[in-house]
Amino acid sequence: MEKENNNIVPINEELNVVTNKIENIKNLIYTIRGKQVMLDSDVAKLYNCETKYVNRVVKRNIERFPEEFCFQLEQKEFQNLRCQFVTSSFEKQNYGGRRYMPYVFTEQGIAMLSALLKSDIAVNVSIQIMKAFIEMRNFLFYNGRVFQEINTMKSKLLEYDEKFDIVFDELQNKKEEEFKQKIFFNGQIYDSYSLIIDIIKTAKNKILIIDNYIDDSILKILSKKNKDVEVVILTSQNSNINKLDINKFNKQYPTLKVAITNKFHDRFIVIDNKELYHCGASLKDLGKKCFAISKIEDGEYIEKMSKVT
Repeated sequence: MEKENNNIVPINEELNVVTNKIENIKNLIYTIRGKQVMLDSDVAKLYNCETKYVNRVVKRNIERFPEEFCFQLEQKEFQNLRCQFVTSSFEKQNYGGRRYMPYVFTEQGIAMLSALLKSDIAVNVSIQIMKAFIEMRNFLFYNGRVFQEINTMKSKLLEYDEKFDIVFDELQNKKEEEFKQKIFFNGQIYDSYSLIIDIIKTAKNKILIIDNYIDDSILKILSKKNKDVEVVILTSQNSNINKLDINKFNKQYPTLKVAITNKFHDRFIVIDNKELYHCGASLKDLGKKCFAISKIEDGEYIEKMSKVT
C-alpha cells in the first residue's frame, strides 16, 4: 500500500484558505472620495514589507501613480476613518502615531505597485486583492439597489407621515366643529378653561361675551385670542374689573370694550356673529361647580344675540 503524501492539501481546504484571505482583505477596503481604496500600511503588510518602502516605490515612479491610482488622505478624511475604529486598535496598527497623512491605493494603483515590486509574493497577493475588490464592487452594486429601495421606502414613510398629520388635523378640526355640549364636574378647572380658550381662538373678527360676574381672570383667557380680534363684554355692575386693567390689556391685546347692562341672566359667547355658546357658569367660576357649555345652532337666536350690542 502506498504511503499517504502529507504534502498534498485537499482542494476544498485550499479553497477555504484562499476564500478566508479574500474575506480578510475585503475588511481592509474603504470607500473614500467615492473610490474603493486600501491604506498604504495595509498594502505593505499584505506584501510583507514596510510602509515606507511601498511609499518610496511610489515616489520614485510618481508618474505612474495619478490620483486615480493613489492619493494622500486629508486630515479630515483620516479622522473620519479613525472614527470607524476603536482608538486603541487603530494605534496598535501604527495609524495613530504617523507623522504624515497616509496614502491610499485604488485597485489600479495596487496593480501598478505589484508590477513595480516584481516579487512572487506581490503577484500572488495582488491577485487576491483584485478578487477582493471585485467582490466588493459586486456587493455594492447588488446591495446598492437594496439601499435605494430602503431610501425610497423612507421617503414614502415621510410622505405618509405628512398625509397622516393632515388627516389628523382635519379630524381634530372636525371634532371641534362637531362640539355640541360638554358637561364639567366640580374640580375640572383646567378642562373647562381649555375649552373656553379653544372657543376664543376660533374667532377671526369679533368676540361677544355676556357675563354679569366677570373679574380680571377674563383677561387671561382673552390674551389667547387671535391678533386684531375685537372683544365686547356686556356685564353688570356686580363685575370686578376696573378701567386700569382694561387699559393695560388694550395696550398689548387690542381691542377690548366693556359695557354695563342688566338685560341678561345667563352667560353667552358669540364668535364672529356666526357661533353662539351658552355657558352654565360665570367665566370666573369655571370648574368650581357642575355646569355645562352648549353650542346653540338655531340661526334665529344667533342673529338676535349678534345684534344686542
